[in-house]
Amino acid sequence: MSSEEVIEIHQSIPGVVLTAENKCSYCETSKCCTYITIEIDKPKKRSDFDELLWQVAHKNISFYKDEDGWFMNVEAVCEQLQDDGRCGIHETRPMVCRDYSNDFCELDESAEQHFELHFTNYDEMLAYCRKRFKNWDKKWQKKWDKK
Repeated sequence: MSSEEVIEIHQSIPGVVLTAENKCSYCETSKCCTYITIEIDKPKKRSDFDELLWQVAHKNISFYKDEDGWFMNVEAVCEQLQDDGRCGIHETRPMVCRDYSNDFCELDESAEQHFELHFTNYDEMLAYCRKRFKNWDKKWQKKWDKK
């Protein structure tokens, strides 16, 4: 189920006032427990983007930039997520989970709509690299000419 479908479901729950206390019980995808996000240094140089290009070539890796900076997103479902969408270690869950606030979460609105840049695969990142660095492909030619 996509983030857009979750939002549509959320907006169509008649007679239900969602609060931080009950919101998770209406979330059918447990979206916040299906990925981890890691802040990364802002890529500036060609070599920085070459590293991102290598990483995004792997399954379940994407990158985005929003108002808070650059992030790597790893699609990886928490092993403690139960079939019913609840946390199997709720009482002993890590602090990062305890600190997470669902006051405003992806059940309310898709995070993707706030991304300034979003690269979900190699081709998207490569197209951006070619646009950002006009002579991106020439770097390979120079390297091979030296051999």
